[in-house]
Amino acid sequence: MRYTKMLLTAVSLLMILAFVAACGGGQTAAPAAQPAQKPAAVQPTTAPAVQPTQAAAQKPAAGAKKLEIFSWWTNGGEATGLEKMYGIYKQKNAGVEIVNATVAGGAGTNAKTVLKTRLQGGQPPDSWQVHAGKELTSYVDAGQMQPLTAFFKEQGYDKVMPKLLLDQITYKNEIWSVPVNIHRSNVLWYNKKVFAANNLQPPKTLDDFFKVADALKAKGVTPLAVGGKDKFENGHLFESVLLATYGPDDYAKLFAPGTKWDDAKLTQAIDTMKKMLGYANSDRSALGWADAAQLVLDGKAGMTIMGDWAHGYFLSKNAKPDVDYGWAAAPGTDGVFLWLSDSFGLAKGAPNPDQAKAWLMVCGSKEGQDAFNPAKGSIPARTDADKSLYDVYLKYSIDSFGANKLAPSIVHGAAAPEPYMVAYGNALEVFSSDLDTKTVKQALTDAGKEIK
Repeated sequence: MRYTKMLLTAVSLLMILAFVAACGGGQTAAPAAQPAQKPAAVQPTTAPAVQPTQAAAQKPAAGAKKLEIFSWWTNGGEATGLEKMYGIYKQKNAGVEIVNATVAGGAGTNAKTVLKTRLQGGQPPDSWQVHAGKELTSYVDAGQMQPLTAFFKEQGYDKVMPKLLLDQITYKNEIWSVPVNIHRSNVLWYNKKVFAANNLQPPKTLDDFFKVADALKAKGVTPLAVGGKDKFENGHLFESVLLATYGPDDYAKLFAPGTKWDDAKLTQAIDTMKKMLGYANSDRSALGWADAAQLVLDGKAGMTIMGDWAHGYFLSKNAKPDVDYGWAAAPGTDGVFLWLSDSFGLAKGAPNPDQAKAWLMVCGSKEGQDAFNPAKGSIPARTDADKSLYDVYLKYSIDSFGANKLAPSIVHGAAAPEPYMVAYGNALEVFSSDLDTKTVKQALTDAGKEIK
């Protein structure tokens, strides 16, 4: 009986609700009415039948052309320079969609990790940024790059690039990449106004550096701005210290197979590095190289030692060269050009090989290099560039490259293979935090075994 009464009560309620809905009373009936009010039926003016055509227009048409470029150029002048080359490419290759696959992180420390995963997974970009020199060899040995010897000679690049550079992109009797620039690693950048206010000159020797550092510290200015967030900055600083300690000839011998990284000069270089970091900002592990450069630009720090992509960064901040900031060879390295070169290669199994070769034509062209390098803060890989397009610093750098002794960068792939670069970089980043001279010497000695 109780069940029957409950059932009758429920039926009665349903009948009442149906009556109310039929009379149009209240809003309780709205949920029941909604399923019948689909957009296509209620709003025919939206022309649902046209929407698939609109959606199709937003997608690449069948057979649309693409080009994926992988790099780590995301900061200031380097991003600007890359966009300039993209602009030239688009003018010459209408209808090609450029996929700008950039991964932030100076010297490619983060990008290389991502790239390695993609290459191992069989998903290469069409072309990727790679340092000319020993860094190339690991990709070649892994069968991940296509040789470009015939292409290089067809374009005549072998006639307009210095032999030093050609040697650095040649491995196993083949050319593997197209250089787009040359950078200098061993540059000391300083705030000209801070130096003038304190009657200081850029230091030429390591002893001079510590005298200037003491003077800046006494005035409440951080003497040396150093980064660490991008995981290459301390290794970058140390290669200039190594060059100053060993000299260019013995520095070059460090990268000969079988060399032992355990002599007295290495100890001396480590001690110098430790002393220099004593004058640096304590928050360096939280700052990238560009942040350190900004400290100098703001006058909060007096100096930083960084490659000349810092020049491109300063320009992107509307700073005036030789007015807001000045430059000199890193202390103890005057007369030596510690060099590196950015280049692009062709992936083996590239999804879009024809578009990739068209990109490499831009990278190697006079037009491309003269558009890219003035913004990037680098000098052209070609010897026939229009020097009038380059500013006061870059003219100085072009002249220095032609006149100075040349030494290869460690951190930026010219001097040593990738396994050594990784071990070297990790050792110096740890040292920046713990300043343990014994541990870093052992780590560098162990890393030297990777040079074969």
